[in-house]
Amino acid sequence: MTRGLLWRLFYRASLGDHAYKFLFEPGPEDEAVALDCETTGLDPRRDDIVAVAAVRIRGNRILTSERFEAIVRPEDSQPGAESIKVHRLRRRDVADALPMRKLLPELLRFIGGRPLVGYYIDFDVRMLDKYAMDLIEVKLPNPQIEVSALYYDRKYGDAPPGTVFDLRFDSVLRDLGIPPLAAHDALNDAVMAAMAWLALRDMKARGVRIPRERAGRGAPPPTGG
Repeated sequence: MTRGLLWRLFYRASLGDHAYKFLFEPGPEDEAVALDCETTGLDPRRDDIVAVAAVRIRGNRILTSERFEAIVRPEDSQPGAESIKVHRLRRRDVADALPMRKLLPELLRFIGGRPLVGYYIDFDVRMLDKYAMDLIEVKLPNPQIEVSALYYDRKYGDAPPGTVFDLRFDSVLRDLGIPPLAAHDALNDAVMAAMAWLALRDMKARGVRIPRERAGRGAPPPTGG
C-alpha cells in the first residue's frame, strides 16, 4: 500500500461530514480540474479568497462549459490597494457575494475526487483548506498537478549548475506558445493552467524538451492570488 493511499485512508477516517466521502474516491478516468483563486494577499493564514474558478479537463479537452466560477465575499481580510491592483476586485465588487464557506460545498461537488491542476496550486489548495477544515474537518485530499514543476522538468531538468531559472507564468505560456488571456482573472488563469498542463503532458509523452536560452535572467517570486 502506497504512502499516498495510506494518507487518503487516514483523512477519510477523520472526515467530519461523511456526505463528502466522494472526495476520497477516484474521479472519472482521464479527468482533472484546473483551479485558481484570487485572494486579498499571499498569506493563507490571514488572507481571504475574493474569486475562485475551476474548469474540468477530459482527455485532451478543456471543458469551459463545465466550470465553477464565483466572486467571493471575504470575511476576515478585505481587498487592499495592492491586491486590487492585481485582481481588480474592489470591496464594493465583492460586498454582495457569498462567503467561501457557503460556496465551498458546491465547489467540492464540482471537483469530486479529480486531481487539481494549477500554477502554484499548493497555494490555492491551502486557501481552500481553511474553509474545508471548518466544513469537513480535513484538508482537501485531491492529488495536485503543479504546472511550474512540469515546466521545470521540460526546460531545466538537465540544466548545468549555475543555470538561472525563470518559472514565471508568462514565461511558461510564451515558451509553450499559449496566447495569454487577461491575467489574474480566476477563470482565465484556470484555463491557461489547463492549456499549459496539456501542452507539457504532451511534450513529456513525446520526449520533447523546451530549448534554453544561452543567458537568462532571474525571476521575481510568483504573485499568487
